[in-house]
Amino acid sequence: MARHRLTDGQWELIAGYFPEPAGTGRPPADPRQMVDGIVWRLRAGAPWRDLPEEFGPWETVYKHFNRWNSDGTLDKIKRALLRRIVDRAGVDADLWCVDGTIVRAARCAGGGGKKGIRKNRKIML
Repeated sequence: MARHRLTDGQWELIAGYFPEPAGTGRPPADPRQMVDGIVWRLRAGAPWRDLPEEFGPWETVYKHFNRWNSDGTLDKIKRALLRRIVDRAGVDADLWCVDGTIVRAARCAGGGGKKGIRKNRKIML
């Protein structure tokens, strides 16, 4: 499962985006484990309920994903990681493409229908 986890360098880069745990109350979930669970789920494309147990309860990971997605934390993390790649000349900052796949569909899939005029037998008799 190591390929679905952040490296130590990547984690050090984004660790500051998560608040320090409060001194009172229930101990919070480990943010690194939550991020690793989110990365696994997004990379695998599996349903949340299929999240491996090593990342913790799927409900907890999903709750953190929703919270961090709505408050902009995941966007900040994405920008920080992308900035690191661009700074190391791994990606051209002006031009990059995530997916350039083209899938052709049959003509009838676009509502084109078959050639010719349909005849209603009741009217044409």
